[in-house]
Amino acid sequence: MNRLSPEQRGDLAERMLPEAANLAVLVHGDGGPEDVAQVLSGLTGPEKDALIVVLAGLVDPDQPVGKALGWLDHDEHGSLTVPSWSEERSVRDLAPEPDCDLDEDFVDQVAVAKFMKGFRVTDLTDAEFLTAVQQCVANGMTLFDIDHLRRWPRKTTENWVNRLRKQYQRSGRAFPALKQPSLRTFTPEEVVAIREKALAGATDVELAMSYSSNRETIRSIVTGKRYASCGGPIRAARSAKSLKASREHMCGHADTSLAGGYQAGNARLTPQERSQVRERTVAGEPVRQLAGEYGVSTKTIRRYAA
Repeated sequence: MNRLSPEQRGDLAERMLPEAANLAVLVHGDGGPEDVAQVLSGLTGPEKDALIVVLAGLVDPDQPVGKALGWLDHDEHGSLTVPSWSEERSVRDLAPEPDCDLDEDFVDQVAVAKFMKGFRVTDLTDAEFLTAVQQCVANGMTLFDIDHLRRWPRKTTENWVNRLRKQYQRSGRAFPALKQPSLRTFTPEEVVAIREKALAGATDVELAMSYSSNRETIRSIVTGKRYASCGGPIRAARSAKSLKASREHMCGHADTSLAGGYQAGNARLTPQERSQVRERTVAGEPVRQLAGEYGVSTKTIRRYAA
């Protein structure tokens, strides 16, 4: 029946319904073994398979076994017997329990899909984790990207992978390869779409998975390092001003070392400039203003002003 289309299976089951009803009547007392054999001998293999399914469909699995078999007046040995109507178990209770013992390498694809989308997955097995990592890497993600996707501490994925690799080696099994895809090229339309989605709030990881690339490639596209001639909004690089704002937010105070455009280095003052700094600080000029004018840090100004 597996080779038949759903329509063909439906038509076959419909044709077998009268045969199933006839067989039920014969078995329940209107016929004997010869009559049953005659009905079955006229059926083909697929028809017999369909007949079994139809007969099963005629049985209510929730009715008591005593009611389902109460019509019998002979046992399996052909001896007369009194039907037992006291059996309270249902027909469903007689059905064998399916074997639910799954192999240790069984992979729940639903759990894998949820893992790759960043959703919470409980009781993730090693096999499911490894399958998800393989698919993430095939989509261009790094192990660090997976940590970021799952909001895990740094190197969580790497440590898990290394532990599994050692287990595979000890058991003599070949560890699955984690291969990054080759660097793909993007059309101008794709470049513009990536930049517009990034401007709308899509993260580099999300875009990397959508376009089967990696986060570094996406970052180089949205910042204009790659495909500079293509259109679309370019993400501005972080400036010293934004770095200063971040430092103020994290530290709770301003960083005066950036005063006047001063950049870290080995900036020094000449002896003449040191004397000028000393005189001007004594005169009351602000240290920050002097640091910006001479291109040094406020710490340097205070050191020479002492």
